[in-house]
Amino acid sequence: MSCSISVAAKPCIFIGEGKGKLFPKRSTLIMNRAGVIAAPKSPQTLDFPTLSKQGIPLADLHVEEIVERQSQGNHFSDEESCKKFHPWFLEEAYESCRKICAEYAKTFYLGTLLMTKERQRAIWAIYVWCRRTDELVDGPNAVYMNPKVLDRWEERLQDIFEGRPYDVLDAALSHTVSKFPIHMKPFRDMIEGMRMDTRKSRYDNFEELYLYCYYVAGTVGLMSVPVMGIAPDSLLSTQTIYSAALHLGIGNQLTNILRDVGEDALRGRVYLPQDELAQFGLRDDDILSMRVTDKWREFMKEQIKRARFYFKLAEEGASQLDKASRWPVWSSLMLYRKILDAIEENDYDNFTKRAYVGRSKKLLMLPLAYTKAISGPSLVFH
Repeated sequence: MSCSISVAAKPCIFIGEGKGKLFPKRSTLIMNRAGVIAAPKSPQTLDFPTLSKQGIPLADLHVEEIVERQSQGNHFSDEESCKKFHPWFLEEAYESCRKICAEYAKTFYLGTLLMTKERQRAIWAIYVWCRRTDELVDGPNAVYMNPKVLDRWEERLQDIFEGRPYDVLDAALSHTVSKFPIHMKPFRDMIEGMRMDTRKSRYDNFEELYLYCYYVAGTVGLMSVPVMGIAPDSLLSTQTIYSAALHLGIGNQLTNILRDVGEDALRGRVYLPQDELAQFGLRDDDILSMRVTDKWREFMKEQIKRARFYFKLAEEGASQLDKASRWPVWSSLMLYRKILDAIEENDYDNFTKRAYVGRSKKLLMLPLAYTKAISGPSLVFH
């Protein structure tokens, strides 16, 4: 499991540094219209048709509902939200979130430092909630997980949105959702992703895997866009920018899955499309036995190509966010691309070698991400 404010298999926010998994009860999905990736004619080549063929249609995920509601503006005034909590209590709540984000998502945290204070704090609060949600299933106490735990966590989410936080970290998110036009649905969807993780360890095709990636990571982008803001001179529609945010989450989660194949195999989990494994002459046994073969390398090349495809789509939205909010997004996008590079450098051995980006490479990456962030939307595209 993992998240891309990244939470876990470890932390993600629209972004983050880990493999995360991040709908209310499941929305009606018209699965037979969701031709995600066309079945390849040969094991050597996966076709990448138009965007509509890459994932479940947004209409089926009811994403338009989220975009429409979040585009209508705040449902509380600042004055009303400030009356709920004493200022010193809020400072303590947000400071706790800041410390957690700084410890577990260092690169992303540095990227948030250019944002306004209000946006910084809101993003930290969202990150912490996503991390805590992920750890219910992947954390040290996950062995005690049962459906009632997630049901109770969803009840707490309702309380957060109604201004009744259970603890200081909940209070930070409760204040955040009162100040920004954030809809509850992406949060409920992430919890549904956690439920999926407790009952499913195989995915028949990419359509199923895409849905999982939406639940556990794509939702983070939908939570984050209202906080990060859209540039006044944006060249794209709001819907297109939200779609790009979702695609970044999909790309991040696919990367987490590829990075953590070995770790997941040790737990008896295979987060890879079963039909595509078969097309390359591979079976679960090949993964559970952790054998790196030529067939595995060819399979991995195509999976990496798919993840990069989603990162390319995500660039479109990263360049259209409010200028002060772009740095953490570009940092995340570039960091995850380097994880894919590391898998290649390890000769596709993601069973016994963990693909990671060293501290020095991360630090060298930050100035380039900053340059991308301060460029105007039209300049980034070209």
